[in-house]
Amino acid sequence: MLDMLNALDAAAEDGTPCAAATIVRASGSVPRPVGTSMLISGTGRITGSLSGGCVEAAVVAAAEEVLADGQPRLEFFGYSDEDAFAVGLSCGGTLEILIQPVSPNVFPVMPDPDAPCALIRRIDAGACAGREQGAAALPLLVTDLAGAASPADLLTAHGPALAAMLGTDPAGAAARIAPLLAAGRTGIVELGGPVLFLESRLAPPRLLLVGANDFSAALARQGRLLGYHVTVCDARSAFTTPDRFPAAHQIQVQWPDQYLRQEAEGGRLDARSVLCVLSHDAKFDIPVLAEALRLELAYVGALGSRRSHEQRMTALRAEGLTGAETAKLHSPIGLDIGAATPEETALSVFAEIVAARSGSAVSGLPLRTLSGPIHPFTRHHVSH
Repeated sequence: MLDMLNALDAAAEDGTPCAAATIVRASGSVPRPVGTSMLISGTGRITGSLSGGCVEAAVVAAAEEVLADGQPRLEFFGYSDEDAFAVGLSCGGTLEILIQPVSPNVFPVMPDPDAPCALIRRIDAGACAGREQGAAALPLLVTDLAGAASPADLLTAHGPALAAMLGTDPAGAAARIAPLLAAGRTGIVELGGPVLFLESRLAPPRLLLVGANDFSAALARQGRLLGYHVTVCDARSAFTTPDRFPAAHQIQVQWPDQYLRQEAEGGRLDARSVLCVLSHDAKFDIPVLAEALRLELAYVGALGSRRSHEQRMTALRAEGLTGAETAKLHSPIGLDIGAATPEETALSVFAEIVAARSGSAVSGLPLRTLSGPIHPFTRHHVSH
């Protein structure tokens, strides 16, 4: 629902009632993750999708009933792989979808659509049947996720509204949900009575591109498409200009190792951050890689041949890096897909970045050679 808050404001501009459908549980092979939402207006306008077309018609029909009676409901779509196609969920798997009437008065509009925030909703039987009234029945928007890391601060900031949602032990419940919000988690928390659906969104992850060249320009375009905050960094001012990298959010003319150290010390990098060294120049590459491999980043990669890689490894060991640190380097960068152009290389690199983010759960092999669910959206509980 977080991705629909601003769309809700536009959809309801003329006062037309709207319903929101949100995936709250998913298992098996389903095409969209938990937290994905779709808006349905009383005039039949639809924004977003839940399954790429598999169950949308049934969800719209249920949403029309919700708009008619004003009562939220949970709808379950679950079919075996064998009979799924006949009933609409052609990939198999199961979906549990919360459908509820919504308005901008209840779901506030975010001034910055990328700002970190979290939305908390009650989805237990009492809430869906309308037995919960007042603050307990209303969604709660949390905009200070850093403050949410402290349960006491979370309760203080949201006081009675949050306490009303959390049941008989608000302090204990806050202690369970606070770290989930701060970590940007999405899923269900069962509190022995109240059942909460949490949606959290952190700031966009960072993509730092070292080297002002055509490969950086292609990676900047791909990174922006995939939701990264993109920075291009190079010490050469003649090459590092905004007009050469229109897809980048930030252009930094600075020695890359100094910039990386500055960002790390300022707390502006985290375990989701990605660094790609594309300069192919040892005087830039080695210092920035020595800095990066000592940090906890999601991915560190470097462009170059196998010979360049061996020379880099020798230089990094001479800088005092351990075997565990140098083992984190993805070099030569990217997956073997036969990439030739900068754009194809960007595709190769981001394929490796996504695979590295997913960890050992993925093979990198063609899907046609594998069996089992294609979409790994099977985790729907974040706390028990």
